[in-house]
Order: sequence, then structure tokens, then C-alpha cells
Amino acid sequence: MRTVAVVGASLAGLSAARSLRKQGYDGRLVVVGDELHRPYDRPPLSKEFLAGTLGEADLALETDDEQLDVEWLLGARATGLDRTERAVRLADGRALRADGIVIATGAAARGLPGSEGLAGVHTLRTLDDARALRDELAAGGRLVVIGGGFIGAEVASTAYALGLDVTVVEAAPTPLAGPLGETMGAVVSGLHTDHGVRLLCGVGVKGLGGERRVDAVLLEDGRSLPADIVVVGVGARPCVEWLEGSGVALDNGVKCGADGRTSLAGVVAVGDCANWYDPRAGAHRRVEHWTGALERPAAAVATLLAGGAVEPGTPRPPYFWSDQYGVRIQFAGHAAGADSVTVEQGTADDRDVLAVYRRAGQPVAVLGLNQPRLFTRWRKQLATA
Repeated sequence: MRTVAVVGASLAGLSAARSLRKQGYDGRLVVVGDELHRPYDRPPLSKEFLAGTLGEADLALETDDEQLDVEWLLGARATGLDRTERAVRLADGRALRADGIVIATGAAARGLPGSEGLAGVHTLRTLDDARALRDELAAGGRLVVIGGGFIGAEVASTAYALGLDVTVVEAAPTPLAGPLGETMGAVVSGLHTDHGVRLLCGVGVKGLGGERRVDAVLLEDGRSLPADIVVVGVGARPCVEWLEGSGVALDNGVKCGADGRTSLAGVVAVGDCANWYDPRAGAHRRVEHWTGALERPAAAVATLLAGGAVEPGTPRPPYFWSDQYGVRIQFAGHAAGADSVTVEQGTADDRDVLAVYRRAGQPVAVLGLNQPRLFTRWRKQLATA
């Protein structure tokens, strides 16, 4: 291959570039990113960066002595993939021809319909999002977080520590029931009420109040919550619109094999936009976690460089962590399909717990709250199962 294009300049794209060089690729390497920033770390955006305890320089993912010999095309948005010309089309009219292509365009935060142009309403996905939200939180006031998932919960925790009046609104009866199951989802979301943060579950949002700036969140049950700032944390959508009509199979992102290969030869996908096949589950799963973006590109790059001639391995069970109200939350595996969950260590009421999820008696997932050593042991066991 003379040229490889990596489309996406976040962690997954950088990991792919590193893997290409590590695995011996010495040709032209171009990384395209729609943001103007070089790769940066996203997990701190909702925590330390938002709290003001971590600066922008601390977010950099590249080391000072890193020599990847990369051409960076930043502020360049991909708009199409021409499979005949083997070219990535860019919004400015350029066409980047490449022998191999790594799709790493990630995901974008879902907004709240009708909130466009209303000041004080935020999503949190990018560094620019975090800058804007940090400035507003510094002024204090009443914050309403729409969505009780991990991003929403981390923002609520950070804002609480900054002294804001915080309310979390979750449409589902139990926050985090999707990734953690109802039982442990209730345990983890109980951290909000432990710290005096209002948690309203089982009610949807009808709309927002205010003319130029938000002043209230209107609930479907008729209640109105006063708000100076609103953060919408209702999930993310994979950024794959630019691939429509390209021949790359799309299904909740880019549909991939267990090694990142797509339906087009010479094209692989990694990161939040990639819907990889999971041999353990016998189904495709899109994993939106930092660890997956760090680890999986090595397998995808090996497949790309070998022309698909390598046997795919089994990816490690997905792993993620979250820090909320001083509690380290760690999870590995898949809660879906588990028929039991048992507390192996600690107590749920103390938010100091190690819980194991099982299906037909076999461990399929593990959750730890302030249990790093025991969690690590169980995580290793899952990876070898």
C-alpha cells in the first residue's frame, strides 16, 4: 500500500496510525479530522476538565517525542467515499485517494429537538462543547441534566461539586438499566440521591422554556423545572452518513467482522462508529468505550495490511469506567442476557460493591464500585472465558 487514509482524528484514529507504524507500514499516512484539534482525551471532559482541575494541554494524546510521520488534515469533514476511485471526498472539494482506508469517524451527541439556538443548552462530546459548558458552570445556578446515563451522571457529579443546584431527569424507570441491568443500575444511580441531587425517573421531557435563553425544562407530566443551564445527555449517533451509497454496509454504524473488516476490501472501521461482530455474544455490538478505541485498531490494522488474510481473534470483553461523587465505577462484559447478578463483595447500600453477572452459571460481566483489585481479577477471568 502506498497510501493509507485514517478518517477520524480522535483516540481510535490515532491508535490506528500508531498501529500502522508499529506493524511496519512505512508508506504515506494521512489522518483526516473534522475538528481543528489534534487528538485529545475525551473522558476528562465531563470530569476534571469541566471542574477546572485539568487544562487543555493535559488532554493531549500524543507524546512530545512521538514520530509517526503523519499528514494531518484537520478541520476537514469527510462527505463521501468513492469506492471506484478509492477516494475519500472532503467538504472543501478535495479527494484523498488511498489504497487502504480506516474509518474512525466516531459518534456525535444527540440533541434535543427544538433546542437549536437556545442559549444555555449544551451537549458534551467535544473539547469545544466542554469549553462552553465549563464557562457557564463557573457562574453557578440551577442545572438540569436530561438523561441519566454515564455522561449525564458525570456532569451532574461535577456540577454538584462546583456548588450548583442539580436535577437529573431520566425517561426510563431506572437509569443505566441498559448497560448495567435494573438492579445494579438502581444502585449506581443512587449516588445522585446520596448527595442531594434530585433524580426524577420515568418521565420524559416535553420541551424547553425560554425565548433566547433557556429558563425551564418542561416535563411530559406537566411539571416545569426552573433551569439556568441544561445539559442534554441522551446518547450518541454514529457518524456514518458520509458513507451512504459507498458500498460500506451500515447497521447501527459500520457493520464489521470481529477484526474490523467491512464489506469493502481494503476498508476497516474502528472506534465508536464501528459495529463489530462479537463471537462471544454471536451478534454485532457497537462499543463506545475508551478501551475499545485504544485496543481494537491493532486488530483492524493487521487485517488491513494482510488484505484480510488473517484469522480474526476474539476481542476482549468491553470495559469502561466512570467517576461519580468520588466513587470509581468499573464495568466489563455485557449485562444483557445475564440471568442473575450476585454481590460477591461489599454492600450495595454502601456503594462499595463487586457484583458478578452470570448466564447459566457462567460469568458474563462484572461491576465494581470502589473495588479496583477484585474487579481487575474478575476482568481477567472474563477475558479468558
